[in-house]
Amino acid sequence: MFWFRRDLRLHDNAGLYHALKNNRAVVGMFIFDSNILDQLEDKDDARVTFLYDRLMELQKQMHEFGGNLLIFNGRPLDIVTFLADRWPLAAVHANRDIEPYSRERDLEITDWLGKRGIPLHLYKDHWVIEWDELVKKDGTPYTVFTPYAKAWMARLKDTSANGHPETSSFLSVWPSEDQRAGWMKVANTTAPTLEQMGFRRSRKSFPSDTVSSRLVREYANSRDYPARNGTSRLGIHFRFGTISIREKVRKALRLSDVYVNELIWREFYAQILAHFPHVAQQAFKPAYDRIPWRDDEEDFHKWCRGLTGYPLVDAGMRELMATGYMHNRVRMVTASFLTKHLLIDWRWGESWFARHLLDYEMASNNGGWQWAAGCGTDAAPYFRIFNPELQRRKFDPDGSYIRKWVPEWDSPRYPASMIPHELARDRCLKVYRAALRAEHQ
Repeated sequence: MFWFRRDLRLHDNAGLYHALKNNRAVVGMFIFDSNILDQLEDKDDARVTFLYDRLMELQKQMHEFGGNLLIFNGRPLDIVTFLADRWPLAAVHANRDIEPYSRERDLEITDWLGKRGIPLHLYKDHWVIEWDELVKKDGTPYTVFTPYAKAWMARLKDTSANGHPETSSFLSVWPSEDQRAGWMKVANTTAPTLEQMGFRRSRKSFPSDTVSSRLVREYANSRDYPARNGTSRLGIHFRFGTISIREKVRKALRLSDVYVNELIWREFYAQILAHFPHVAQQAFKPAYDRIPWRDDEEDFHKWCRGLTGYPLVDAGMRELMATGYMHNRVRMVTASFLTKHLLIDWRWGESWFARHLLDYEMASNNGGWQWAAGCGTDAAPYFRIFNPELQRRKFDPDGSYIRKWVPEWDSPRYPASMIPHELARDRCLKVYRAALRAEHQ
């Protein structure tokens, strides 16, 4: 059995390749994990719609190759138990994940299957270089991006030391297409509908899984301007594996070092989460857990609704609610505003983004928020506080992005700023300094 998770494609799929190359009949499976779905607050969560539609496409593709994709809704252990009791499973193959829940789930499944003599084989597929493949000479993990990125590029180029298929060529295309004749038709099971799972179809649209070479070539010059079509918006496709990270890196290497650098950031934050799982709930730098956040709920709700009186912040928050997307430059400004202007716990903002971002990925979201709050790796130092007005003038000079999302800007209907920038800056510096000073006393 091949268990699809965050790898919803047949092409260049490492775990699927290894399952198929054994020349045994392979059954595909996907589980809408109720442990995850039950925690989602919005019953029109666009990511569930995206998953559902992609799975229908994938199932159709597999039928055309003579195979099948069984789709279930429930707890993974219950589903695996159900199938193992009915079929003579020789092995289960899947691609590895590093998020805390996923690791716990796979340990539980590995233990249960192991007692029945059925191995769970896990492979590298979501990242070009996995968290435990790249460490410093003393064996400790990298916690600063620049040396990590240099080591990452060196490791990418030096493939001679890696002997097995997953790493001998990091950017190779797994030839799974040639193996698909081995798929066996199994009894058709009807996939649960969105309604049966307690959800309804979202009206949000989803970005394409392809981008032009021109956009990537011009990425370095266009990426910081939210009014431009200067970013790829491929995050949701990386998140759910509807495209291959290996292929995108290979193509980007020919077009833009800056774009490649952004993909390395994704891998850097993934290895931070894997090596330091405490960051899912706590600051990477423990001293910052001493900051006495204001956590004013009324201020937080104004931020969420885009009513702060700072137009670039408000435009970003409204774009997020309307589309499930926010430009990366604006993400930094909105996150800095929440944590440093309003002194609201970064975890509140992280959770809001996790709820609404189509491209939400725990490691990147967590890393970005801790960077903004000053408590993470390679973080913006606590005394670096974005001035939202200066950011607006620099990156949206003609106001076209803001006018799209904040049409009442420059009218009497637009609210006054929640707090003057200089006052907020002074307050933030005092609070941070006091907390960090207390840590060293």
